[in-house]
Amino acid sequence: MAFLELDGLTKSYGALTVVKGVNLAVEQGKLVCLLGPSGCGKTTTLRLIAGFVPANGGEIRVGGKVVSSAASTVPPEGRNMSMIFQSYALWPHMTVFENVAYGLRLRKRPAGEIKSRVDTILAATQLSKLAERYPGELSGGQQQRVSLARALVIKPEILLLDEPLSNLDANLREEMRFEIRRLHDEFRYTTVYVTHDQVEAMTTADLIVVMNDGRIEQAGSPEDIYARPETEFVARFIGGTNILSGTRLDDRTVSAEGGLVLACSSGTVGPSGHTAVSVRHHDIELSRTRPAAATNVATGTVTRQIYLGSHRDYLVALPGGATVRTVAPVDVAIPVGGEVWLHFPPEHCRALAA
Repeated sequence: MAFLELDGLTKSYGALTVVKGVNLAVEQGKLVCLLGPSGCGKTTTLRLIAGFVPANGGEIRVGGKVVSSAASTVPPEGRNMSMIFQSYALWPHMTVFENVAYGLRLRKRPAGEIKSRVDTILAATQLSKLAERYPGELSGGQQQRVSLARALVIKPEILLLDEPLSNLDANLREEMRFEIRRLHDEFRYTTVYVTHDQVEAMTTADLIVVMNDGRIEQAGSPEDIYARPETEFVARFIGGTNILSGTRLDDRTVSAEGGLVLACSSGTVGPSGHTAVSVRHHDIELSRTRPAAATNVATGTVTRQIYLGSHRDYLVALPGGATVRTVAPVDVAIPVGGEVWLHFPPEHCRALAA
């Protein structure tokens, strides 16, 4: 049975509906990422779960108990949830220990219990040596760990994170992604994590929920979402891909732009009308000579070539006017204007029905 359930969840502001009948079931102890572009409804969904805004329709249930519906809403303080915001929201006049202990003191826990629980969580978040420092004396990554420790120390039923790494530089973001996952594996709280960063989602999540225009486009494991996208939106949003529009020839074959015929080993070719094929940049094979493969082959002209150290990034124009982006080893150096051959392996071509 799911621990956190969203059933037909809807939220409107006047005539604008920003969350449109969202259905989601989260098992206890799982980390779920709500992933999508700005304005897709992911943060509003998180705020609905937290109880910061009331729903217009549908229900939110925790452990089978309704905490939110169009008729009534349990206030945030009655939900036993912790939320971490984009800003660290630490008390500047309190030490690390005092910041982490704050929620326990509000709950009037005994002094001995407070010290024991805070010491334990500071050790888990590698902050023990910083317990007597103030927030202004900490780095951004350290401050974010204090926020995590403060949220975890009260032992919430659900942990909510709203783009918690957005204020960190690239190196600290990478470090904290693994830290968040490590802490989740240690404490196993049910966690809902909002982000627009696909790498954060792939690194941290058990389940990725891709949202678009207030709805869930697809939900699945990181591997499912990346390797088996169900829509053009998901394919474009997760990882680098080429979307080639075309029409159905048979159950596994698409006539794509420029007369390119692509056999697809996965996905769904629609019965008629528009069909698209997704193929990742790194799955296309680029060469100076025609490949031995009899199918899924095209010729083109290099219009851009960028050296990126570990590989070269190519943009290739096909005869029909479509462009394809692909990558190649650094020793494959073909100048702009050069003619190349492309092979689209069928096992890496995924059909996306309209």
